[in-house]
Amino acid sequence: MTQEADSAVKLRLGTRNSPLAMVQAVETRTRLCAAHGWNESQVALVPVLASGDKILDRPLAEIGGKALWTKELDAWLGEGRIDVSVHSAKDVETIRPPEFCFGAVLPRADRRDSLVGADSIADIPHGAVVGTSAPRRAAQLLYLRPDCKVVTFRGNVATRLAKLESGEADVTFLAAAGLERLGESAVGVPLEVDDWTPAAGQGAIVLECRTDDAETGALLGAIDDHGTRAELQAERMLLAELGGTCHSPIAVLCQPGGEGLTMRAALFSPDGSERIEGEALFDALDLAPVRALAKDLLTRATPGIAPHFYAGV
Repeated sequence: MTQEADSAVKLRLGTRNSPLAMVQAVETRTRLCAAHGWNESQVALVPVLASGDKILDRPLAEIGGKALWTKELDAWLGEGRIDVSVHSAKDVETIRPPEFCFGAVLPRADRRDSLVGADSIADIPHGAVVGTSAPRRAAQLLYLRPDCKVVTFRGNVATRLAKLESGEADVTFLAAAGLERLGESAVGVPLEVDDWTPAAGQGAIVLECRTDDAETGALLGAIDDHGTRAELQAERMLLAELGGTCHSPIAVLCQPGGEGLTMRAALFSPDGSERIEGEALFDALDLAPVRALAKDLLTRATPGIAPHFYAGV
C-alpha cells in the first residue's frame, strides 16, 4: 500500500456545527482511529448547519420537532456526501427512515440533568423564572415547584448560559454529559436520578449510516457499546409504544439492574399538575415488558396527560 493510499480518508463524519456536536464528532473520530489504527487525517469531520440551530426564538415542538436536528444530515447522508451522521441520541426522532440505521452507539456518559443557577430544586427561589424549552424539564419542574414560571430557553450551551447571565431567567437545566464534554461541569449541579428522571437517550451518542452500506456498518461496529445500545433500544421502544411527540412530557431511566435491565418512566401533564409512573424489569433480548409498561401507562393516563400520547389520538 502506498503512503498516499494509507493516508486517504476512510470515513466522512457529518455533524452539526455547534461546539458540543463538534466535540462529540471528535470523540467519535478518536474512538475510530484507536479501533482501526488510523491517524486523525483519515477521518474527516464535515460540519452541517442544522435548522434547529438557525431558529432559536420558538420551541422545537412548534417548528418541526426533533427533525430540525437531523434533516440536513439525513439529506447529506442519503446523497452520499457523508458516510456517517453523529447525533446526540436524545435529539433523534423515534421513527427513522428505513434507509438509515444505527451503526454504533458509543458508551453512555452521565445521563443526568444539571441545574444551573441553584444548588437544588428546593433551593430555587420562590417564584423564580426557569428557562427551558424541553416539555419534560418544564413539567417535572412544575410538578415539584408549581410556584415557578417557565420561559422558553433555546440555543447551544454557551447561548443558554449567556441568557442566564443576562437575567432572562433565574435558573436553567443542561445535560450533565454535554457540560462534561465541553469542560463546563462546574457551572451546574447534577440532579440525582432518584429525584429527577432524565430524558430517553440522554448522555448517549449514536452513529447513523446508510442501511445498505455494509462496509461502513462493519467499521462502526468496532466501537459499538452493546450495553448502551440495549438501554437506548429499550428507551426508544418505550417512546414509540407511547406515541409521544416533542410536546409529550416523558422522563425515563433505563439502567442495569437485577438479572437484566430496569426501567422507570414517568408521564406528566404539560403544566406539571398530573403525573403517573411505572417500572419494568426485563432482559435486553426480550422487550415485551417495555411494551407492557407503555400499555399500562397509557391505560392509567389522566385527563391532563392522555391527549399528549396515543391515548389522546
